[in-house]
Amino acid sequence: MTVTMINRPTTFHQVPAHDGVAALLAGARDEVIAMSNLTPSGLAFGPRDVRPGLRYRAIYPDTARTAPTLCRHLGAMSMAGVGVRTMPLVPMNALIIDGSVVVLPTDSTNSSVAVLRLSSVVITASELFERVWPDAVPLSDSDVPLDTDLSGREREMLRLLSLGATDESAAAQLGISVRTVRRMVAQLMNRLGARSRFQAGVKAADRGWLLDRAS
Repeated sequence: MTVTMINRPTTFHQVPAHDGVAALLAGARDEVIAMSNLTPSGLAFGPRDVRPGLRYRAIYPDTARTAPTLCRHLGAMSMAGVGVRTMPLVPMNALIIDGSVVVLPTDSTNSSVAVLRLSSVVITASELFERVWPDAVPLSDSDVPLDTDLSGREREMLRLLSLGATDESAAAQLGISVRTVRRMVAQLMNRLGARSRFQAGVKAADRGWLLDRAS
């Protein structure tokens, strides 16, 4: 008798917290949502994980608005295009990817997280997120700190954009490749919600991003 083995996706496994989550985020195709209390055990993603064409939403605790470091993180997420909201108490720490995968913290000491593809778990976590999302308070522009997570090179790039510099000119002045310039420009335009390079420079100036910091 011949037995046919059917390969089924694993419904539960553990992966390294950093690299494992990064790989899952890189494979997202539609939407990433997160509930996180922003503690070491609170799962979340960062602005550098955000990719064009996907939808990102995240719920954090209200206390993050008044903690300088956490507030800057929320601002960076918002600038990256993430829908950020806060509430008094985040109901759970969870990362949900494409409505098919849930990542949860574990109580293990080996810095791993649990990855579940059980439909019942995914549905429960997703429904919880959607239930609390309408009541969570959106992060407004006035809540976002100026100059959030902006490097010196990014500041100079924005200045060049506002002056109408070409990719080649910007690359020469910054000492980087034209390809790197174009990638940086795309990221900055996304963070600023700008439709053109010149508009990105103008918006950056309006936000005070082009002002020299006091030494």
